[in-house]
Amino acid sequence: MAPTVVSDVAPKTQASEIDPKAAAMAISAETEAKTIKKGNDAEEEVIRVETEAKTGVSFPIKLSDGKMLSSTGARKKTIMGLGIKIYGFGMYVDNNGMKEVLKGKIGDKAPTSPTNELYQLVIDSDVAITVKMVIVYGSLTMKMVKKNYDEGLGSSIKKLNGGRKSEELSSKVMGNASDDIKLPSGSEIEISRLPGYVLQTKGKAYIHLYLGDDPFDKEAKEKFGLSMLSLF
Repeated sequence: MAPTVVSDVAPKTQASEIDPKAAAMAISAETEAKTIKKGNDAEEEVIRVETEAKTGVSFPIKLSDGKMLSSTGARKKTIMGLGIKIYGFGMYVDNNGMKEVLKGKIGDKAPTSPTNELYQLVIDSDVAITVKMVIVYGSLTMKMVKKNYDEGLGSSIKKLNGGRKSEELSSKVMGNASDDIKLPSGSEIEISRLPGYVLQTKGKAYIHLYLGDDPFDKEAKEKFGLSMLSLF
């Protein structure tokens, strides 16, 4: 597959959604019962969640827009020789759209294990994917998170862009979020790649951070691949 270059960038619809929710509480139980009211009657709705083992953060199995949880993992950074957990994340996929893409390219028979081709198809696809992040390390600011992402995106864009860097592209994922936003433990950030995203290179580079050859969490990448195999 030929490498993506900047000339592949095409103006379409909005690329990403960023929704920082300060001080949102992470769910710690495997399921949560939430009471909702319909008319005069109250009904209980059980929300199924999956707990990410490294951070203890729980993620709903299904988002309100229908995307399904495919994998959970943790982002770590080495600070003064110590591995610090920064946030837990959950990756959500439009399974119907992704199933159509994968079966259209690979066929009806699933590979015996996740392959590089499968991950690349996901990265290159125009299927909606949301990454939900829950901060577990205190004293973060949006500026610190943006700097971390800009560095990672810059590396991914270079790999997808024939070895060329693009500072303009790498700074766009969280560019609209204020640097002054404080992100205490429990804060949530959601970034979505939507169908018809604006910058093809940027959209691919963001997903590449999680599914590329040097992912944030290798176990999470493997779990994501197994989830994709279940779509066949």
